[in-house]
Amino acid sequence: MELRNCTKCGRAFAYTGNDICSRCASDTENDFKKVKEYLYDHPGATVTEVSEGTGVSEKQILRYLRESRIEIREEDNCLLHCERCEKSIRSGRFCDSCVAEIKKQFGSVIKPQQEVQLKEKQRTTTKMHIASMRKNQK
Repeated sequence: MELRNCTKCGRAFAYTGNDICSRCASDTENDFKKVKEYLYDHPGATVTEVSEGTGVSEKQILRYLRESRIEIREEDNCLLHCERCEKSIRSGRFCDSCVAEIKKQFGSVIKPQQEVQLKEKQRTTTKMHIASMRKNQK
């Protein structure tokens, strides 16, 4: 178990893959619920309006957009851009075409590795099978 300091409040906590402690994570989740409810009542509100209406910082609201927990209504916006090609996006980090390209690139790397592992496994299985057959013949 690794101990880290919470990036939000500075308390020490057992690291589980999140940079904030469980207390701050709970606060963040409550803030998200406020934002979600505000957007339900005020669809199409700007980041500034949501921030003022909920008390949640604009930085945190932008984080929710990057995490794809909420999205911008307009297709063309000046707030979020794909981190790869700079195309305007509604939520997340990458546009749909870049996501497809990244998946294709990962697939081309992972598939050959899986084939090599399968061939190695088949070779090992064949050797074991032949060895056991020879053993039974003697």
